[in-house]
Amino acid sequence: MTSDELRAAADQLLKFHERFAGLFGRTESRQHSVDYVKGLLVSSERKNVEAMTLRVCADQPGRKEVLAMQRFLSNENWDHRAVQREIQAMFAEELVPSTSQWSIGTVGVIDESGFAKRGIESVGVKRQWCGRLGKKENCQVGVYCIGVTPAGCALLEHQLYLPNEWAADVAKRHKTHVPEDIKFQTKPEIATALRRRIHNGGRFRFDWVTADELYGRNHDFLNEMDADQQQYVVEVPMNTVVWTADPQTQVRPWVGNGRPPKNPLRDSVRSVRDLASQFPPDEWTLLKLREGTKGPLVFEFATARVWAMRHNRPGPAVWLLIRRSLDGEVKYYISNGDEKTPLETLAQVSGVRWRVEEYFEDSKGELGMADYEARGWQSWHHHMSLIALAHLYVTLTRCELKKNTPELTLPMAVRLLREALPQPRLDENDALRILDYHLTQNSIAVTSHRKTWIKQHPDAAEKLML
Repeated sequence: MTSDELRAAADQLLKFHERFAGLFGRTESRQHSVDYVKGLLVSSERKNVEAMTLRVCADQPGRKEVLAMQRFLSNENWDHRAVQREIQAMFAEELVPSTSQWSIGTVGVIDESGFAKRGIESVGVKRQWCGRLGKKENCQVGVYCIGVTPAGCALLEHQLYLPNEWAADVAKRHKTHVPEDIKFQTKPEIATALRRRIHNGGRFRFDWVTADELYGRNHDFLNEMDADQQQYVVEVPMNTVVWTADPQTQVRPWVGNGRPPKNPLRDSVRSVRDLASQFPPDEWTLLKLREGTKGPLVFEFATARVWAMRHNRPGPAVWLLIRRSLDGEVKYYISNGDEKTPLETLAQVSGVRWRVEEYFEDSKGELGMADYEARGWQSWHHHMSLIALAHLYVTLTRCELKKNTPELTLPMAVRLLREALPQPRLDENDALRILDYHLTQNSIAVTSHRKTWIKQHPDAAEKLML
């Protein structure tokens, strides 16, 4: 890689943004959108609106510019879904592979991510499971659909999970500007809506969808994909029960008395954990899914053709895929792939989720995905779409630079762009204006806190003549 190649890649940001600029409306909003994306890329410190604005707009730093950027994020009525649809179009044009490039095609990964919050005012925040922390915590949770190909991945759709108590609280909804048409939905229901919106966009269809067991144990989620002829490989809990024989062949014989029996016997119903324990050693296949940074990622796999149980009734024929790590950890998946689907294909799809874990790690660590301070419904979705834009730009830049530097990772590409992108240079007057901004903000905060204290303690304030 040469400095000229890196400079040329950095110069592509404005050209990249031109495709999306019209979606942001007014000229000022268009400028704010490119400044926001640039701020996500070049800021090495915490990437909140204030820090990014003072860094990127250093020629005119001050309270006015920070407030304008905050309004752009929270109050401007640009449609984040329109931005996502254009991201989907660019993903289809630039990243979706031909079958010859990757046998499993384009994979849609459904996943969620939590963002810890200290307060209780941000939309959707409550004490709930936060996967990032591995425990229940006060947080917001978003549901995401991320497209994965060999060339890279992109955030194609997203929606904040609104807990039931939030959905039913009129005052909280009004304060955080939750749209009237947003009702309580479970995470699998949100995931179904995200996938439908992508497919209804008409740019492409996923060849496969994969998700963890939160979605795999939801029968409505699976039935929706079956009805839509969407192939999937989804993780299921170990206590998931399946039929080992066609339920239609398991009806008790009719002996001529009374009505003919309709409900099948359950003699052939087993949990997937029990089935896994019965596989003989010669039915396990050792496969390498990828070459990782710490060596090859290798698992043992076994499959069986079974029949699903849906809402306590017999369901369709599916594949049971069992994945066992070399240290003994076992995971279970079901797939509606047809009978001719190779084991290698099912195994490869099951292993794609690591790419989404990488997406969240890169977006939070390098692009400020978790650094937002906005409290409203619209600002949360605006921020996530701007993160998606920044990530897509870096992904396409990385694809170009990897031609001469195959080992280039996305974090490496971000750090290179951080140095290559043009940034305002501070002179003494700029530095003094930034100092004045911080002093003013501190003074406003002190005054506000003092007024709040006096309001909460009127008797003490009167005695002290405050």
